[in-house]
Amino acid sequence: MALQNKYQELINAAQSAGVDNLQVREQNNVLYIDGNAPSEKVKNELWDIYNKLDPDYRSADVVMDIKVAEGATEEYEVVAGDSLSKIGQKYGVDWKKIYEANKDQIKNPDLIHPGWKLKIPRS
Repeated sequence: MALQNKYQELINAAQSAGVDNLQVREQNNVLYIDGNAPSEKVKNELWDIYNKLDPDYRSADVVMDIKVAEGATEEYEVVAGDSLSKIGQKYGVDWKKIYEANKDQIKNPDLIHPGWKLKIPRS
């Protein structure tokens, strides 16, 4: 229970960020945290909190297995000079998948506008 108290901020952040199937258990002086994050951004934020609580992960008293939920998306705001291909390269996603995920707002895949918020599909 002492480790859960030490990492309560991390556990609370996971709960409030909507980590699905969150499991927290303490065993042999190690805290195990498992679950499915709704996005890569949430997953990275949790790792940042963990690093803040235990700089450079020196204590080695947490095993965190947070996966990104299948079919999850990340949001990206289009800036001047962007194209679906450039955005796809940045995220390692084919531009066609970005287009398919945003057909509600993209009518022509060659024409996107700064300020648009696009869903970036994650595998």
